[in-house]
Amino acid sequence: MSVAPPAPASATRIVENAENAESVLNGGNAGSPPKKRRPGPYENAPRLPLASEMERVDLRTVVTGAWTELEVGPGPKAGFLVERAEAAPEAALLGLEIRKKWAAVGDARLAKLGHAARARVLCEDARLALPRLGPDGSVKRAFLHFPDPWWKKRHTKRLVMGDVFLNEVSRLLEPGGELYVQTDVEERAELYAGVVSQHPAFEPAGDEAGSPRLADNPYQARSPREHRAIADGLPVYRFRWTKRR
Repeated sequence: MSVAPPAPASATRIVENAENAESVLNGGNAGSPPKKRRPGPYENAPRLPLASEMERVDLRTVVTGAWTELEVGPGPKAGFLVERAEAAPEAALLGLEIRKKWAAVGDARLAKLGHAARARVLCEDARLALPRLGPDGSVKRAFLHFPDPWWKKRHTKRLVMGDVFLNEVSRLLEPGGELYVQTDVEERAELYAGVVSQHPAFEPAGDEAGSPRLADNPYQARSPREHRAIADGLPVYRFRWTKRR
């Protein structure tokens, strides 16, 4: 009797990430079953489609456009993606938002504006969703606007920015693809600049040679937090790196 060969380790990790994402978004911890609770009004928030054990989710089946841009954490109403959809009408835009309500509201807003085919917000934890996405080299730009809204030292382990995250972003970015990060917290700005600058896949692409710093946002779209920071006269620390060719 023939026995089917075991699935490759990479495929196993993709399946585990999908299962962990389901658990986290339903109130459990990664690796544990979801907690039983009463369904909320946003239980049907849009999610990534399921892929087979041997495949990643092809971004081109989720959003369509001349190129693909990815935002981690669009927040309520997906303000940046709405403005970016107007500024770059040929781009396919995908936002990964862990909060069900924000994902559902943002996705519905984009659809109401006529962008449903090429701009979506899905309810996913980016740390678990990114390893499930493909193909490699299919993303032109990745955006993180004011990430990691946790200030206490004990919350450091929850930070999105780190080697694991950067490994997945660099895998998805095309050669020369851009990673754009901005924050209004100077300490976080220094942390992000240090972490990304030490990653071998990225090189600085700021206003001056050898520096990732940008004086302004070059994408003709701003997140709600950026709009508020500017209105309040707060400094915004902006960085851009490109994936080494």
